[in-house]
Parts: sequence; structure tokens; C-alpha cells
Amino acid sequence: MSRETILSNAWLVLEDGVMKGSLVIRDGVIADISEGHVASGEDMEADYLVPGLVELHTDHLESHYSPRPGLRWNAMSALQSHDAQIASSGITTVFDCLRLGSYADGGFEMGEMRMMADTIASARSENRLRADHLIHLRCEVSAGDVLDHFVDFRTDNQVRLVSLMDHAPGQRQFQTMDQFTLYYKTQRGLSDQAFAEFVAKRQAASARYSDSNRKVLAEACTARNITIASHDDATLGHVAEAVELGVGLAEFPTSIEAAQASHRAGMSVLMGAPNVVRGGSHSGNIAATELARLGVLDVLSSDYVPFSLIQAPFILAETVDGLDLAAAFRLVTATPAKTVGLNDRGSLTSGKRADLVRVRRQAGVPVVRSVWRQGERVA
Repeated sequence: MSRETILSNAWLVLEDGVMKGSLVIRDGVIADISEGHVASGEDMEADYLVPGLVELHTDHLESHYSPRPGLRWNAMSALQSHDAQIASSGITTVFDCLRLGSYADGGFEMGEMRMMADTIASARSENRLRADHLIHLRCEVSAGDVLDHFVDFRTDNQVRLVSLMDHAPGQRQFQTMDQFTLYYKTQRGLSDQAFAEFVAKRQAASARYSDSNRKVLAEACTARNITIASHDDATLGHVAEAVELGVGLAEFPTSIEAAQASHRAGMSVLMGAPNVVRGGSHSGNIAATELARLGVLDVLSSDYVPFSLIQAPFILAETVDGLDLAAAFRLVTATPAKTVGLNDRGSLTSGKRADLVRVRRQAGVPVVRSVWRQGERVA
């Protein structure tokens, strides 16, 4: 017997515009969309109804699993806590970042991320989760053991996205030493000598491992049809390398030049939603709003604040000329879904998954009132 739900009197945020109307959910998919009010439907009280948000890059699970340096929380408990916050922020599809590659002075041990991936699979099979969880492997290519860690995921179909990162000093995000010094010397309280030794080790590891690891990982992902992401590209050379490796997603480019070149090359350019909410980058890099004004911002990610993903589209629609609410929400719904090949979701379209968010714009900050995943109310 079919299950049907009618949601009426909503502002429907479609891919190409906003329409006052009603939506019918049947057996977990969107069955019909129409203008006007349906008396038998659940009254949405003129709230917005938007597609469930698609989150490609969040480090949030890691902060629940390791809430303090050296401390590990129960993995299932950490995952459920993370999932609850994700869903209540309107995110119905989330790519949980698992960090691969470690150094002697920090990082996760061999097997820890494999254990987290197994926890995600178990939670899904036990119907513990509100959102649909997939895996994004953040691969530190300058780490000597990153390929050993990657082997743990050689047959895991949960992996749909892999980013290639190099956080060594002098590379990408840390092309200048100011931010690297803040991150690793000031915050850790290292002496000048200890910091100099730390920098030398990281630079040597990058020179030894980065290029070869980047190529091996890209080839493995291409063979398995896994979307590849570059990370913190800063120069045209970085972008050319990304094109050669088959990158489909350019995460957090650190210069306008790199963002524009990535966009021209057909990559989806991703920036942080917290960058939009705060009005700029916390690390002094380019502003996401500036890329939106230039027409080269394609995807937003909540990164470290899940709720920012529902808040940022409203801000962009109000502050960027020529970017309406429908276009702003494509940054967190349709485009990220298409970038990673999830063509069954991301828009209010008949036949797509009924992943929906009822949201009210109120006093400058939106309120998520209801969330559905495949037609089931989850928040």
C-alpha cells in the first residue's frame, strides 16, 4: 500500500525559481508539485520548503570522536551525536570526512578510520541514522603512511569522494608561514628550535611523498569512479595538475586566480559556508562571497559548523546581486549532488528522493522546523 504525504502552502525553492504551492510525497519520492493550496495537505504556514542539503566536506564527526587531544569517544555515540546535529541543520546527505595519513607527532592510528567507517555501516544497517551518510577520505599526501591507510578502504563502496591534501609549510594553504606558525607553533607552545625542526620534517616529507602519493591515489579513484577533490589550490600550476589528475571538485582555493581557472576547467569550486556567515575566511584567505559575485562559486560546505549550510544561502541571496534564492540553494543541494554523481536527489523534482527541509527565515537566522529523508520525518 502506497504511503502518501501532502505538504501545502509552502514557498517551494525549485532549481530555477521560487513558487508558492504544494508537494506530494509518495513512497519516499516526490510524486507531484503544483501551484496553489491543497486543503487536505499539511499546512506549511508559508515556510520555505527546500531540498535536503548535500554536505560534501565536514570535519564534524572527528570533533565528536576526538573531542580533546588524545581523547577518544565511543564511536557509535560520537556518530549518533554528529548525525543528530547534521539532520537538525537540514542536511540529509552528508559525506563524513575521515582523515588518512599521520605523522609521528599526531594524527589517527592505523585502523581508527577503518573502525569509524565500519561504525557508519553498522549504524546504517541498524537504522540508527537520520541522514544518509557517505564517506569522504581526506588524504594527506605528504604523509608516508597514507597509502597504507588507503588500503583499508580498497573495497568500501561508502567512499564516494577523496581529497588530495598537502598541509606542509610552503604548500597550498600554508604558502606563507604566518598561518602555519599560528597553527603549529603558537598553539602548541613550541620553542623556536622545536618549531624549526618540526617545519624541516614536514617539508622533507612533502618533498619525498606528495607527488607520487597524489598520482597513485588519483589513479585508484579514477579506476573506482570515485570523485577526486583538490585542496587549497593557490596557483595556475596547481589547477593544471588537478586537471591532469581528473579532479572534479576544487576545495577551498586560496586565490581568485585558482578559483576562476578551476571553474573554467569544469570543476565545481567549493568554499566554506562559515566563510559566508562570518563575512570572510578565518585563515585570511579569499572570501566566498567574492567568488559568488564573480560567478565562480559552485558548492558550499559547512566544514566545521553544520548549521552554517542552511544559513549561508539566505545571506548570499540578500547580499550578492544577480544571485537569487534558488541559485543560492543550488550551491548546497543540486550542484554538490551532481558533482559526486548523486543524481537521485538535490532538487524538488518529480521522481527525485523526497529529501526535504521546512525552514523559516526569522530575525536574520533561519529556523529548521522539519526534515524528511526519503519521505520519512527525521527531525
